[in-house]
Amino acid sequence: MRLSFCHILLYSFNKSWNRCYGEDSASMVTIGVISDTHLNAVSSELINIYEKHFSEVEMIFHAGDLVSLEIADYLSQKPLHVVQGNMDTIDVRERFPKKEIIEVGGFCLGLIHGWGSPLGIEQRIRSEFTGVHAIIYGHSHRPSNHADKGLLFFNPGTATGFRMAGSNSIGILQITDEIKGTIIRL
Repeated sequence: MRLSFCHILLYSFNKSWNRCYGEDSASMVTIGVISDTHLNAVSSELINIYEKHFSEVEMIFHAGDLVSLEIADYLSQKPLHVVQGNMDTIDVRERFPKKEIIEVGGFCLGLIHGWGSPLGIEQRIRSEFTGVHAIIYGHSHRPSNHADKGLLFFNPGTATGFRMAGSNSIGILQITDEIKGTIIRL
């Protein structure tokens, strides 16, 4: 699948439909989403991503394969949620869970890295969560932003690792009374 500069999906929910905690939120929350950085240390590339795309977000999600705790420490300039990936070191695995559910603006967002072949990854990770409105994942190094059977699947691609899609990318999620995902090619 070929993506344009920004591949955008607007994913709406009726306000009365199964909100995470029955909350209603009128304000917007912007989340920077990154995955598969595969960095042993903070690089100029990561600093540029943060300064250009994440400096104004309210929080950051990293969907695994940081490789170094230094990456998490740098990104924690904002509230940060991280899950471990298959390439992460033992110290990263000891600090972060395999999956997490984060409530933002009344929506439940599942965060997981993923495993195995890119083929069928969404079916595998779907079975790891119940009652979520979106699943944010990594592993495949391929950006994805689409709904399937009422569930948003959002993969920012690889920010600084090997590019399966021909370019590096990150994502932005905007949460209001709906979830809007944007893939940004770097």
